[in-house]
Amino acid sequence: MSNASVNNGRRRFLTAATSVVGGVGVVGVAVPFIGSWNPSARAKAAGAPVEINVGKIESGQLIRAEWRGKPIYVVRRSEQMIADLAKNDDQLKDPNSEEPQQPEYAANAHRSIKPEFMVALGVCTHLGCAPTYHKGDFEEKVEGTKNGFFCPCHGSKFDMAGRVFSGVPAGTNLQVPPYYYVNDNTILIGEDEGAA
Repeated sequence: MSNASVNNGRRRFLTAATSVVGGVGVVGVAVPFIGSWNPSARAKAAGAPVEINVGKIESGQLIRAEWRGKPIYVVRRSEQMIADLAKNDDQLKDPNSEEPQQPEYAANAHRSIKPEFMVALGVCTHLGCAPTYHKGDFEEKVEGTKNGFFCPCHGSKFDMAGRVFSGVPAGTNLQVPPYYYVNDNTILIGEDEGAA
């Protein structure tokens, strides 16, 4: 056997070994690089559905949560609050919720699955400010109406179903996010029941 044939075999082996090591290196670099294209755990959590325990909310109480970086308002409406909803229909821009700011199951007079609970994004539909909740002192804003939401930025007013009053800058009702009841005391914001 000649030196040329030994060197060619060695050369082929070294070429193959170098190719394998180089391929492993390319994969080693590509995997983290491609993995960096995936959203972070924090980003995934920001868009994830949010559970809210409504079992301990008292009548007339508002609780806040956050979903997708936006405030969610949940109010347990009293029987009187629910009865008062029809009083304002003639003063509202969209009393029958014909504009699609709510899922189909919330396109009703109280804009919710259960009349007792109002669930809405706490974002004014004018320029995105956060309306404040007025319990018992809303008559300063709308005569004859004890409870509602007032946007301090430009004066938009909303009733206890999140419906916008006429004559204010906001053009549409507060948006109702997709949600459903996991059980009697828990609401899951961010998914419809059929999608879960």
